Amino acid sequence: VVLFALCASAAAEIFFQEDFSGDWESRWVQSEHKDDLGKFTTSAGKYHADEKDVGIKTSQDAKFYGLSATHKDFSNKDKPLVVQYTVKHEQGIDCGGAYLKLGGGEFDGKKFNGDTAYNVMFGPDICGMTKRTHLIFNYNDKNLLKDKDMRTESDELTHAYTLIVNPDNTFEVQIDGEKVEDGKLADGWKFLEPKEINDPEDKKPADWVDEAEMDDPEDKKPEGYDDIPAKISDPKATKPDDWDDESDGEWEAPQIDNPEYKGAWKAKRIKNPEYKGVWAPKKIANPEYKEDNTLGQYASFNWVGIDVWQVKSGTIFDNVLITDDVESAKAALDTIKTAQAAEKAMKEEADKKAKEEADKKAEEDKKKAEEEAAAKKAEEPEEKEEENKKEEL
Repeated sequence: VVLFALCASAAAEIFFQEDFSGDWESRWVQSEHKDDLGKFTTSAGKYHADEKDVGIKTSQDAKFYGLSATHKDFSNKDKPLVVQYTVKHEQGIDCGGAYLKLGGGEFDGKKFNGDTAYNVMFGPDICGMTKRTHLIFNYNDKNLLKDKDMRTESDELTHAYTLIVNPDNTFEVQIDGEKVEDGKLADGWKFLEPKEINDPEDKKPADWVDEAEMDDPEDKKPEGYDDIPAKISDPKATKPDDWDDESDGEWEAPQIDNPEYKGAWKAKRIKNPEYKGVWAPKKIANPEYKEDNTLGQYASFNWVGIDVWQVKSGTIFDNVLITDDVESAKAALDTIKTAQAAEKAMKEEADKKAKEEADKKAEEDKKKAEEEAAAKKAEEPEEKEEENKKEEL
């Protein structure tokens, strides 16, 4: 667990933070929606900065997981929503989620499940070749997926995921403090109906010309063009010497492609002087469009949950922070980065040692094989001599 070094301003507020130290289970509620949900255990991971700094780890393969915690109720209207946490796929994840869900209103953690309504879902989701950082917003009771997937990390090290939703309807997603994507919410999700639509009363004129090119009326097919065969007898072929016309039939040279044949004749194409371009109906104002300047803003946030499926367990969640202050998240990230560097160094040292041991074993196996081959070769003359003596007897 990484302890947060937060120096928030007086106006900023931290609504939730969790490092899974101490009696973390008293702060979180295990869902009882299903009786076979996977269990979380605490772990610092195989590679770590401090073995006492633990997160919670998925511990059972091919399981759904459901865990949640409540916090002070707040609204992100007129202020940023900042969510940050770390994920480590120590198992070398093949298929599974590692995202958080954040919601508000009436909530019962024991009934928490995949159908529980939420405001925002954020974090990595990996299965086979699909590797993305999810960011889903609930809008008018619909969960809106992003139009384009954002990248994620799938190695075995710890990575920090940060979401910033601003009150001006913009967002930013970071991984380890580096921007992955940002922009206007309205541009990345289908929150709103389009401002304009095609006029259903506008019809394409009957004389509209759709073809940009036309056959050249001056281009004529050469005389005798159709008389050229596609195949001809191979002029280099000769009848085999042992060919018997009576028994084999009349010999015919094999057919080959005719180099003179140019395919079916087509007139060359020229620009069509009557072409008017691609027709499209005129645009009109969409009566269904309603402007909304509160995208990504919610009246209530009061819980955070982990509701995921994992084929292979071993993902570690840690350092959860929910605040309205970007600087608080940056301060926490500085501490996380220090731990990341120590973890990476520990893994690199272990990988180096493992390689040295593997190389040593490979060399020993090679030497042993060479010695066995030499011994076998040395035995061959003795075996031959014994065979000769037996033959003489």
